[in-house]
Amino acid sequence: MLEKLSGIQGKLNNLGDEVYQTWSYEQRHEEIGKLVQGYRNGLPVQILCQLSASIAGGTVEAAEHLGILISRRERKAIVNREAGSDKALRALLEATLLPVRQ
Repeated sequence: MLEKLSGIQGKLNNLGDEVYQTWSYEQRHEEIGKLVQGYRNGLPVQILCQLSASIAGGTVEAAEHLGILISRRERKAIVNREAGSDKALRALLEATLLPVRQ
């Protein structure tokens, strides 16, 4: 039963991704901007990062949008404040908010 539910959840997640692929860059940017406002009003940072990546089409693309919407100083502060000693969360936040510049 749990396997079946897990499979359904995975399909629902993919459904959102398919819808986002039809959106223009501007639509994606606007929606990610709404998520940033949501974060500033209490939305958990993990949701900000995960939904931004889903909407943008990937972590790199999300980082591009978030880099425009949030200053580097604020993004660094978010990573330091939110991650604490949680290595997995720090990796997620750094990948989405502080990508390595190439």
